[in-house]
Formats: sequence, structure tokens, C-alpha cells
Amino acid sequence: MILSEEELKEIEKKAKEWESTTLKNVLEKVPESKQTFTTISGIPIKRIYTPTDIANMDYAEDLGFPGEFPYIRNIYPTGYRGRTWTMRQYAGFGSAEEANARYKFLLSQGQTGLSVAFDLPTQLGYDSDDAKALGEVGKVGVSINSLEDMEILFNGIPLDRVSTSMTANAPAAILLAMYILIGEKQNVSVDKLAGTIQNDIFKEYIARGNFIFAPEPSICIAADILEYCAKFMPKWNSISISGYHMREAGANAIQELAFTLASGMAYVEAALKRRLNIDDFAPRLSFFFNSHNDFFEEIAKFRAARRIWARIMKEKYGAKNPASWMLRFHTQTSGYSLTAQQPENNIVRTTIQALAAVLGGTQSLHTNSMDEAYALPTENAVRISLRTQQILAYESGVINTIDPLAGSYFIEALTNELEERAMKYIGTIESFGSGEWKMLSGMIKGIETGFFQREIADASYLYQKEVERNERVVVGVNQFTVDEKRPIETLKIDEKVQEKQIERLKQLRLKRDTKKVEETLDDLKKAAQREGNLMYPILECVKCYATVREICNVLRSIYGEYREKAIF
Repeated sequence: MILSEEELKEIEKKAKEWESTTLKNVLEKVPESKQTFTTISGIPIKRIYTPTDIANMDYAEDLGFPGEFPYIRNIYPTGYRGRTWTMRQYAGFGSAEEANARYKFLLSQGQTGLSVAFDLPTQLGYDSDDAKALGEVGKVGVSINSLEDMEILFNGIPLDRVSTSMTANAPAAILLAMYILIGEKQNVSVDKLAGTIQNDIFKEYIARGNFIFAPEPSICIAADILEYCAKFMPKWNSISISGYHMREAGANAIQELAFTLASGMAYVEAALKRRLNIDDFAPRLSFFFNSHNDFFEEIAKFRAARRIWARIMKEKYGAKNPASWMLRFHTQTSGYSLTAQQPENNIVRTTIQALAAVLGGTQSLHTNSMDEAYALPTENAVRISLRTQQILAYESGVINTIDPLAGSYFIEALTNELEERAMKYIGTIESFGSGEWKMLSGMIKGIETGFFQREIADASYLYQKEVERNERVVVGVNQFTVDEKRPIETLKIDEKVQEKQIERLKQLRLKRDTKKVEETLDDLKKAAQREGNLMYPILECVKCYATVREICNVLRSIYGEYREKAIF
């Protein structure tokens, strides 16, 4: 990297001497515990790393300085010295009243941003009184049927001082419209609202399953949101391109990195296809990654992601604004890694994962709670998970310098390896496509043929077999187990939530202007038929208190519902 060729040869020579003497003598007496050591993703790990492993790196081109291209070290020149990451705990359950109380509790405990979890009926475009919603209302998130529920959810929460992330994809436009109107009611103009709407439909087909319409119309709606936010919402992230759920489904770090960035490229092409200027929307693209147990692999993944994205945006898509080159991301610790056995161990896992995210340069962070292998977290558990972030930020010293692991032979070599392997995947996905927008069509083709699902399933199977063969230790599961039968306190969702929501819906329909609702829904149908931007008519529907299901049913009548193909 900086050394001459002669110096590198001398290091290589000394390394061989070390192997043939010092190392050999020890191995003859005490063999290593395994034949091969690998990351969780299967990347082989050498005993030691030296300057020879990064001899081809160019400091200025490949590493550089924080706040400068290719942003591998950090997108900001001061890292966390100027501002710590946003502490954004993902939360929401039961009714809007219950979720509102949890948000106020978290804010009172020092959380610096909200992250809204919606229940399954809301995410799939059903109201609480739909037969398909039975037993699911308020269970994995808060139940939102109309603007009235959203008014209650954010009651007493000042949207001009709190940024909000919303995990909504298929109905993202509807829930964003609700948030915009809540802002209006608080006299907060749309250009002052700060936060993120997830709006990433690709990962629903790949890993999560909460889709409504087929990929092509769904991508058009996602692009409608990108276009609207670029025009009116300069502080709002119009999409959060999510690898997190792919990782939770069993993807390894390489797949998470590649599939997430490929999705990002496809959304860029969807926006360019409708002739949007890249520098008008790209600065507000954001990403969402998982932080798993393999400490160094995760740090290297985050660093590689920034460099890959910077080069793609600058060199492939021709973005001119440096803000368009910057990959900004939220991280959540791994729910998949949490165990029901010895749940207190999850605090340790989450701490390691959170530290990896911080050392990797995340802009915001959610730390999972120790009891989430059982249920949504209790108040006590979520307080501990928030305190984990606060201790990292204010007691550990990790914020004192930017990218403290830069220059590590191991970290830089692993970062390069992850980048190389991810780029091979990205090339494969792009090869599936055709025409001017190859990555966009390649992503759709990959979904329809089951490419992503098979790749993730294979990776998940390999990991599980390693655990079952005791080749990969999971503390408390396949080693260091105890006979533990004591109960753990879990959060219970009141079964009466659905009854209360149905009654609220009934009263809403009695007091709203039914004629106006019907008129706005008809306008939405016409807009969908002529392929106009749907954000505008959806805003009008929401303003009249049309429900999530009523709006989605209009779109179902035009686009139909997508049925996933069986993949073997």
C-alpha cells in the first residue's frame, strides 16, 4: 500500500520464516482447533495479515479521508465527533394509543428518533374488520386503518423536532400521506418533515412476503414516492433500501451486500426511466443493513457498501453531486441471531453487533431486546437495549476517532474481498436484464425466476447444518446449555384491540363525508388507469378519511394481487 516492492518481498520472506519456525514448533505441540477458519459467509480467514495482503491498495483511490470519495471511512468528515448516530428503536404494537405511550416512554429515556412498526393487516392493505385480519390486529405492530389512527399515534409528539422512520412498503404511499397530513395539522409544512419511509418492495418479494401488487406496478408506486419527495420533501428519505430482511431470511453478508445494492441500482433506474434528474433524488436514498455476530465481517461489509455505492453512482450513473455518492444507512442488530435459550445472552450478542455497526459508521441504529425471541419487547427489555447504545456512545470512547480500524491489514483485506464477491453477484443480476435499464429488469427477472430465494435458502441451509454439526457454536443452543425452565416476562397484546379498532372504524364511517370519500377514490382509480403519480390522489383520499383497505382495493381493481410462484 505504501511500502516498496523490495520491502514487501522482505515481509513475505519473514512471514515464511515465521511459518517454518515459530509457528511450526507450536503447531506440532498444540494443533489449531479447526482445519479452516472462515467468516459466517464462508470467506476463508488467514492466520495473520500483513502489508502484502493489501499491497495493491491505493491510499487515495481506495481509502482516502472521511467525507471524501469513495467515502469508505465515513460519509461525514467528523464521524461521531460532531454528532452521534440516531438512536431509533423500532416499536409499535396494539392500538395507536398503546404505541403512542411506548413512543413517549422511549423519547423520555433518550431515544432520538422514532421507528414505527405496523401490524400485518396494515402492511398488507387490510382494515381491522377484514376477515383476513382476524387474530393479527396489533400483534406485530400498531394497527392503522385511517388518518384518525395516525392522529392518535402521533398525538403530543412534535414532528418538527422528531424524525420518524416508517416500515411500510406495499402501502407506503398511504402511510406517508397520513404522516404529511399529521404534519399539516401540527402546522409543520411538508418541507420541514424529517424521516424515512421504507418503500422497498423488492425485498418483500425476495425475503419478507408483505407485497400486494405485482413487481412492475409496485415499483411504479415506489418511484411515485421518490418523485414526490424529491419535489416537496428535502429532509425526507424517500426509500430505505433494505438488506436487513434478506439477512433475517438466511442470506449471508455477501448476499446481503450485493442484493441490497443491486436493489438500490434498480430503484435509481426506475427513477431515471421517468426522466428524473439523478441529483434531484439520489441524495435522499437511504439503506438498511443487518448487523450479525461476525464482528469483523460486519464492519468490513459496511465499509465495502460505501465504496461500492460511491463508485456506482459516480461512474455508472454519472451523478455529479457528492451527496448522491454517499451511502447513508440505518442498522438493526440481528433478530435472527437471538435465542430463546438463556435470553440474557442476547444482551451480549446485541452489544457486539451494535459495536460493529458503530465501528462500521452507521447513521442510525436499533438494538434488539433480549426477549424478542419470544415476543415484542417489554418496557424493561427495550430500556436495556437503548441503554446499550447510550453506553457505547457516551462511555466506551468509540466515538473519539473516525474509522479506527482503517489500515488494519485484516480489515482492509476483508473489505476488498467482500467488495469483490458482492460485485460478482451484482454483475450476475445485471446480466439477467435487457434494454436500457438492465438492473431494473434484472431484479424483476431474478425475483420471478426465484434466483434470490434459492440463493438465500442455500446459504441458510449451509449455516444451519454448521450449527447442527457443532461446526459453528451458538452459546446456549449447541454448546454450554443449561436446564432452564424459569419463565421470562413477555409483552401480552390485549385481545380486545381488534374489537376496539372495529368499533372505531364503524364510528368513523358514520361521521365522515361518504360522498367525498367515494369521489376521491374514483379520482384515484382514474389516475391509476392513466399511470399518473398516485401520491396526489392518495393524499386526497387520506384527507377524507378513506381507509387503508379502501385505497388498496381501488389499486387491486387495477393491478390485481400478486401470487408468488412456488420455488424449488
